[in-house]
Amino acid sequence: QVQLVESGGGLVQSGGSLRLSCAASGRTLSTDAMGWFRQAPGKEREFVARISGGGTTYYADSVKGRFTISRDSAKNTVYLQMNSLKPEDTAVYYCALDHYGFGFRTRTSDFGSWGQGTQVTVSS
Repeated sequence: QVQLVESGGGLVQSGGSLRLSCAASGRTLSTDAMGWFRQAPGKEREFVARISGGGTTYYADSVKGRFTISRDSAKNTVYLQMNSLKPEDTAVYYCALDHYGFGFRTRTSDFGSWGQGTQVTVSS
């Protein structure tokens, strides 16, 4: 049973940066795809970024050019570097695992394991 634990959220001013981490235990992530999603109050959970088992990355248009997803296989950890943050980025951010390691799947139903989430708040 894989466990995913996010960290790194917090309060930041508009234009600032944060780096989220997602540490996995119970499974080696080397061939899995990992994703980041977010959910703002009153809204559905939405896709943010994905990194495939081979390292290919894919982003939502709303974060392209500002966010970077990466992975450290030695640490079994996935990161989301968020720059130029905007108030509309405020949400709970979740990492998730897709056992199908390739392609560009972005639906929440494609991901079988989820972390508990970490709050990101961007003030204007």
